[in-house]
Amino acid sequence: MKIENTKAQMRKGVLEYCILSVLSHDDAYVAEILDTLKSAKLLVVEGTIYPLLTRLKNAKLLTYRWEESTGGPPRKYYRLTDEGKEFLNELSDTWSELSYAVTTITSKKQTNDE
Repeated sequence: MKIENTKAQMRKGVLEYCILSVLSHDDAYVAEILDTLKSAKLLVVEGTIYPLLTRLKNAKLLTYRWEESTGGPPRKYYRLTDEGKEFLNELSDTWSELSYAVTTITSKKQTNDE
């Protein structure tokens, strides 16, 4: 089993949560979302994010608007819908529970190994 495959699956599992979290602070276009993820060391390429944004939009968790840009073509700004905000709250609760469980389990293992 290759570690890179497992690491990629772990990143994919949290990407949706991270994107919704980014958009909970302010509307953003794809380059801003990617920059925020990159600054947190979660590297994602445009080819990954566009299908995910479309899926979230089709699920009515996101909406978007076009805005003129001073330096190029119009930009599509994404925003959380009310349904998206509720969904994010549920994901946050689940993340807290999962994070606690994983930390508890992995720190017990480390303690037992010592």
